[in-house]
Amino acid sequence: MPARDTLAAPPAEDEQELSVQVLRQFRQVFNAVKVHFQQVEKSVGLGGAQVWALSLVRDEPGIGIGALARAMAVRPSTASNLVRGLVQRGLVSADKDGTDRRAVRLRLLAPGARVLRDAPGPFAGLLPDALRSLDVETLARLQADLALLIVALGADEGGASVLLSQL
Repeated sequence: MPARDTLAAPPAEDEQELSVQVLRQFRQVFNAVKVHFQQVEKSVGLGGAQVWALSLVRDEPGIGIGALARAMAVRPSTASNLVRGLVQRGLVSADKDGTDRRAVRLRLLAPGARVLRDAPGPFAGLLPDALRSLDVETLARLQADLALLIVALGADEGGASVLLSQL
């Protein structure tokens, strides 16, 4: 990780300039995420969220929709829609659990394993991977500061479970 001094933006002359610098930083973040999703889709013909779901199914054979949704921080209906597309493409199997016929257990199929082999990482996406690389103090500051920004935006809490690849 670069030293903190190399990450600091040049000092802003006033509040307006500082807000413009922060806006530019958000653009850099969103552009990096967008480019990564485009690379994934170009490489394997699937969206980033589908590749992430495939990697989770690979890492936890037999995972259910609810656990997949929790791992991806999305609603179960969103996870179910992702899985439906993966099943239709023959990348995963969705078998009913023997005891609870409503529960579905997901397993990676050979074509899904080939997709993961060919997909550029990180599978969870660029932003989640970068966030995991930060120390706890930095994450706590980001969380607190972004909470203030969310309030200032009047952002809908439901937006927190929308995948970035779907924006």
